[in-house]
Amino acid sequence: MARLPRLTVPGYPHHLIQRGNNRQPIFGGEADYRFLLDLLEQYSRESRVAIHSYVLMGNHFHVLATPETDKGLPGMMQAVGRRYVRYFNGRYGRTGTLWEGRYRSTLVQAERYLLACMVYIDLNPVRAGMVTDPGAYAWSSFRHYAGIAPDRLVTPHPLYWELGNTPFAREHAYADLIAAGLARDVQQALADSTHRGWALGDPAYLADLQRRSPRRIAPLAAGRPFKHPDASRLDMSPINQEPPE
Repeated sequence: MARLPRLTVPGYPHHLIQRGNNRQPIFGGEADYRFLLDLLEQYSRESRVAIHSYVLMGNHFHVLATPETDKGLPGMMQAVGRRYVRYFNGRYGRTGTLWEGRYRSTLVQAERYLLACMVYIDLNPVRAGMVTDPGAYAWSSFRHYAGIAPDRLVTPHPLYWELGNTPFAREHAYADLIAAGLARDVQQALADSTHRGWALGDPAYLADLQRRSPRRIAPLAAGRPFKHPDASRLDMSPINQEPPE
């Protein structure tokens, strides 16, 4: 079965993941991590995409971002992917593809899942057993939010600013979220939604997205054929749909 086309909705947070082909390493040293971060900073600004959270792992990376336009995220990811492959192949004398394929992404309801998604991303190195303290991992957004080191790549979402009235209060509140971790069902929902391409949110949020797209944005109950709720009144202007690769 062909993959569902990606949806990009301006002004909504998106959780993205890009993996190395056959889960092979995509970084060979510190210079590679820094180069990819530089590319993300350059092309996120050129594409008008606000990156709220990220983590670079050995064979994949995650990004939580909000685009200003329907072309922003695809444009950013295409530019970053192509430039990084040229760099990586040249540095290590290799040829061919580096990525598993197209990046995976989904929309997440900000009010319900944005902070949870940030925690999910920043705890990746801990879940992988690479560190016991996320502050000990240099290649994520956690150090910015913990007040350890400023990061020019990061643009905090308004919901982060609501965590406190001062930088210290916000850092403390976010540290509490990290310490609490995520319930297993929330963690699984965040992972599944991104890998499968289903939007993640409450029924009202999902219904609002579905009214504006003929592409299913959530799985159906078993045995039920998909029928758009009002195909005659679709407004497709805010949503960019990319064909499956």
